[in-house]
Amino acid sequence: MQREYVRAGGASGYLYRPAAANPKSRTAILIMHYAMDYSELPICSVMAKHGYSVLCVANGSGTLDDKLVDVYAVMRYLRQRDDIDKIILWGHSGGATLLSAYQMIAENGVQVCQGADKIHRCPDYLNGMPKADGVIWADSNWGNATMTVLSLDPAVKQQNNGLNIQPKLNLYSAANGFNSQGNSNYSPDFIRRFQHAVAQRNQTLLNEAQNRLKRIEAGKGAFSDDEPFVVAGAGSVGPNNKMIVQDNRLLSRTRQAWPLVHPDGSETVQIIHSVRQPKAMSGLTARLEMGASDTTVRGWLTDNAIRLQPDFRYDGCGVYGVEWTSTYASTAGNVTQIRVPSLILGMTGNYEFLAAELLYNQSPAGDKQLAFIEGASHMYDTCTACESYAGQYGNTLNTLAAYADKWLQQRKF
Repeated sequence: MQREYVRAGGASGYLYRPAAANPKSRTAILIMHYAMDYSELPICSVMAKHGYSVLCVANGSGTLDDKLVDVYAVMRYLRQRDDIDKIILWGHSGGATLLSAYQMIAENGVQVCQGADKIHRCPDYLNGMPKADGVIWADSNWGNATMTVLSLDPAVKQQNNGLNIQPKLNLYSAANGFNSQGNSNYSPDFIRRFQHAVAQRNQTLLNEAQNRLKRIEAGKGAFSDDEPFVVAGAGSVGPNNKMIVQDNRLLSRTRQAWPLVHPDGSETVQIIHSVRQPKAMSGLTARLEMGASDTTVRGWLTDNAIRLQPDFRYDGCGVYGVEWTSTYASTAGNVTQIRVPSLILGMTGNYEFLAAELLYNQSPAGDKQLAFIEGASHMYDTCTACESYAGQYGNTLNTLAAYADKWLQQRKF
């Protein structure tokens, strides 16, 4: 295997390739995250060992719109190479938000994200982007905006103060069901009150951001272009995801039976259960770093805002009451407009695995496939903490790569 440094627009990373060119190496797989540097993500070299050209990059800073420009630059780079015929987008976690937004716009034009229903309308300069030939959503989440909702701390009394919280909504209080030694079995009443308060806070934040944007555009804001928008208890990286991390009964199983891929590559069709372990971590709401969303008014509306219905909730097998298409920072909304061949995969060692079932059901693609990798963590490595005995789940990175390779070969990519 070999790799070469690539820079395109604000994105940079490595193109991994097999040592000798072959028919499969004429297919490029593009892997990038929304915020993290994926230039050395292990799946990059593993897929290259299967014969593909794999471009793994880190993008620049800015909002979703800025990062879509980076994807555009990388896609142009790949399309201009005479040794690449087809391109597959590989979206993982929040990277699927970015790449699904790209593919949706590339397939349909900017009008798909400029409707009156959109909280933020995409700019005209995103028109004319080249589309990919297929997509792989491998442990995508529901979308960055939804992950913000799933991370909002409803106990916060003031939007920009992480120290003033309501005890009755404190997720980390033993009086409310928190268990620092294992799974937190929150009562149905607390879960209901917590989720309702999340929906209320989400609407309050949306209203505030929209009102402040109107003032900015009217020349009455604190600055002429944008304003700081600090939201306590709204950081959306993993440790901030709330309730679903502490109570493993939530988002724990699929509604329908789907293929479960075992370490030897065999499959059984069954209801898929998460094998994840509870993470009884303490809250980060009191902290600015990691705990808060430190953004701007425009940044919040572009990247974090989504509309919820009054009945917003989540239970053991789904998330409900989300207006998925109210923003294009929503993978579950974006896939409704993506029609290229789609492989959708969930990793059972995590809670985000369950987004795969929704993405599959939302997708209009004529060629779509859903499967789950047994015992894989969110980052694709084996969840050894989930095993009942050593080696139970094998090498899940290899299991995932072999399954993706088989899917690609069946479609002559």
